[in-house]
Amino acid sequence: MHVAHLSLADFRSYARVEVPLDPGVTAFVGPNGQGKTNLVEAIGYLATLGSHRVANDAPLVRLGAERAYVRAGIVRDGRTTLAELEINPGRANRARVNRSPVPKPREILGLLRTVLFAPEDLALVKGDPGERRRFLDELLTARAPRMLGVRQDYDRVLKQRNALLRTAAMARRAGGRNASLSTLDVWDSHLAVAGAELTAARIELSTVLQPLVDKSYDVLSSGGGPTLLEYRSSIGDEPLPADRQLIHDALAAAIERQRPQEIERGVTLVGPHRDDMLLKLGPLPAKGYASHGESWSYALALRLASYELLRSDGGEPVLILDDVFAELDARRRERLAALVAPGEQVLVTAAVEEDVPAALEGARFTVAAGEVRRTV
Repeated sequence: MHVAHLSLADFRSYARVEVPLDPGVTAFVGPNGQGKTNLVEAIGYLATLGSHRVANDAPLVRLGAERAYVRAGIVRDGRTTLAELEINPGRANRARVNRSPVPKPREILGLLRTVLFAPEDLALVKGDPGERRRFLDELLTARAPRMLGVRQDYDRVLKQRNALLRTAAMARRAGGRNASLSTLDVWDSHLAVAGAELTAARIELSTVLQPLVDKSYDVLSSGGGPTLLEYRSSIGDEPLPADRQLIHDALAAAIERQRPQEIERGVTLVGPHRDDMLLKLGPLPAKGYASHGESWSYALALRLASYELLRSDGGEPVLILDDVFAELDARRRERLAALVAPGEQVLVTAAVEEDVPAALEGARFTVAAGEVRRTV
């Protein structure tokens, strides 16, 4: 799988740009702030319907424009598919496949698969649990696009349940009754069903990822492990098997136990939105104990493991390395380059040519003043 052509209109800094791409390695080189990351961000957005840099769509639209367009020709098994997204901040986005509208943008998920590593990924190791939950959920969706629907269902139920709890908490503080809680049992049931599906999928994924992460970390760091991924559920302290019925029953029981506290605080206290994946290096948590170099290697290992997992599923993803090599020491830089160089398509951004390892030979584009020009 590779992107043969990228076309942007009013996306970020680009009024319009057309970029033909080849399989193999392509590097976008230019000073910071010139738009290199905008190019790979657009490709990542087309694959995931989300940005690795911002949480909402508004910053993706060029100042003064109402909407942005991202189009790409995607080659898979010798066939080219044209995928297009129209980004409308504050309104529903639209999508087309081979110029024909599709009912929902999520129907284009799976046409393009990417694995993107960027400096922001250090937060996978050093950041809050939400970063690791997002990592798992995005990989789940890349492997099985239907999981986006599961995630959206859970988020919708959680939002409705929190609104109900918040209203009840405010009424209680004002001395009112809890009549508004009459529908809470219904939302409890929906939360347990959607929550069990999402939790079980995350546990299965972390189990499959474990040996791949350990292998990647070992190659990048020449030992220093082992790594260990431990999924921590808010349901209880004991590890859970990836059994949907068992998780459903445990989650339903936990919701019932927590109800008095939830009514008091006006928020849902148990469920996959409060889970975490503990990353361990040897016997200790990586967060707070790993050095800066070890943390970088761990974050890289998580992304490389994702890449290997998607490859094993069929259809090699596009690998994107956004301003990564400047952050690595020479040893890790060369080891990473050797690992990714054989990929079907590898897209790299760098401020200077010297930041691109010699092993990553291929096409070169300079990016400056809003122009993208091929030089090699």
